[in-house]
Amino acid sequence: MTGRVLVVGASHAGVQVAAALRDAGHEAPVTVVGAEPHLPYHRPPLSKAYLAGAATPDSMALRPATYYETAGIDLVRGERVTTIDRAAGVAVTGTGRELAFDRLALAPGARARRLTVPGAELPGVVYLRDLRDAEALRGRLGTTRSAVVVGGGFIGLEAAAVLAQLGVTVTVAEAGERLMARAVTPTLSDWFAGLHARHGVEVRTGTAVAAIDGAGAVESVTLDDGTTVAADLVVVGIGVEPRVELAEQLGLTVAGGIVVDARARTSDPEVVAVGDAVVLPHPLEPGASIRLESVQNATDQAVVAASTLLGGDREHTGVPWFWSDQFDVKLQMAGAPTSCDQLVPRGSVEAGSFTVLRYREGRLVGCECINAGADFVAVRRALAAGTTFAPEQASDAGVRLKTLL
Repeated sequence: MTGRVLVVGASHAGVQVAAALRDAGHEAPVTVVGAEPHLPYHRPPLSKAYLAGAATPDSMALRPATYYETAGIDLVRGERVTTIDRAAGVAVTGTGRELAFDRLALAPGARARRLTVPGAELPGVVYLRDLRDAEALRGRLGTTRSAVVVGGGFIGLEAAAVLAQLGVTVTVAEAGERLMARAVTPTLSDWFAGLHARHGVEVRTGTAVAAIDGAGAVESVTLDDGTTVAADLVVVGIGVEPRVELAEQLGLTVAGGIVVDARARTSDPEVVAVGDAVVLPHPLEPGASIRLESVQNATDQAVVAASTLLGGDREHTGVPWFWSDQFDVKLQMAGAPTSCDQLVPRGSVEAGSFTVLRYREGRLVGCECINAGADFVAVRRALAAGTTFAPEQASDAGVRLKTLL
């Protein structure tokens, strides 16, 4: 197919759609419009290397500025699309700028879920979703002595690890009964709770924030058990909400996100959608759907969406995988997040290098690897090939998993 393509959202997924179109030989105009003024950038370093001072906006850029000019991609920065007229083929930004298109790709991303308790708007309450958030947080670190991190998910724990390493007294308040409960098994939740405790972080699960107190700025946090924790910084990491306003305006199907098929098509087959705002068919569980917040998914979906825009029939079949860096630990996961009926451990939990293999009805469906990169690679290959490891063999840490493929 030919025609002008407009990509709404300069996220990882949005930029990858534009790049994939050019890689596939599409020669018509391609425009990517994003709300942030910066060059599109990698988000994962925000809660890790950037917060620790080991990364810069330039080092995090998805592509150098010259790429967009060389590839003939019109990158519109600092403009958020507010309305789209599909019939007229025109999108309008908040400043009134009009962007014409023939084909449309939505990559609106997600926004940080806001904390709604008394005092949540006090100076010193920060979020960590975009570069502006990370800059604001990093700018406070020089004067921060104590912090409460609200939320024991990936973002919260990564931020807690960096703060603790910078000498800040950190308390993590997680409302659920365990850490990272949506993503990892209880074994991993317990292990990470111990890891943070060993580095001086106080982890409090089953504990929600009732109020944030201070005279003009954050001074303390009151928890729902009545205790008060001194803090001059509160980092909120309680998940995200997909941006679905434009999809709803267009009359697209929305159910926990913008619903797409395996070819990234929305309920309007002329419109594709990709990235954190999208609910897609689970690549490993027929009949199930999932919303994936990961770089890998953004990249894989973008290639599929570009194929669809060009009239191809490519489908998204990539194995989901994720990672998190906390202190000196690398957690790598692949496959179905929690759908399993058997857990098979291998390696040494005490030594901090181990794997938990997930099985369902005797078949491998995923893994959690702590400082065990070789296991992670082998499991990804097995899942991609649709093969499995016999649990009794895989449990033997003396047997390399790749030899069982």
